[in-house]
Amino acid sequence: MNRDTGHFNLTARVLHWLMAAMILTMLFVGVGMVAALQWRPMLVDLHRPLGIAILLLVLVRLYNRLRHRPPPLPADLPAWQAAAAHASHWVLYGLMLAMPLVGWSMLSAGGYPIVMWSGFNLPAIVPHDPSLYAALRNAHSLLAYALFATVVVHLSAALFHLWVRRDGVFQAMAKGPGRADGLDTDKHR
Repeated sequence: MNRDTGHFNLTARVLHWLMAAMILTMLFVGVGMVAALQWRPMLVDLHRPLGIAILLLVLVRLYNRLRHRPPPLPADLPAWQAAAAHASHWVLYGLMLAMPLVGWSMLSAGGYPIVMWSGFNLPAIVPHDPSLYAALRNAHSLLAYALFATVVVHLSAALFHLWVRRDGVFQAMAKGPGRADGLDTDKHR
């Protein structure tokens, strides 16, 4: 059942895989910040700029997605699976936007400087408020669990398409159209 469903453009593919690596890194960094106190300062210094980078990249990714329609899903995909695929993608976008914004708001509410690197801090986006800080800290943790669960579902669905359905959905994001060796010759899309 090797059906070609089209391909995502090069920008979408690069952003997808780059952000996948960044998000997995963030999930491990987040766990490490809580579990290994001796590494916490170094991990926090990584967590903040990486979170802002994800925020900026998801905005670029959304812009690209709105300008370039993703390839259609296979016509024989059950309607509930197609609906779940579309919904899960928008949930992922929402979480990729919400996580850094909630983290930034949390630090602002806690009165903490949002240090990107030495000499450059982000401005506070909410007023200093300890009770808001506590609520945002809980929200950030809950969103992290939701993101982890959504990533696991997304990865499971991708592997289902690759190994079970063999319908080209995984390949649409894994490589572009081109030669049989998988090299992308579609640089202008």
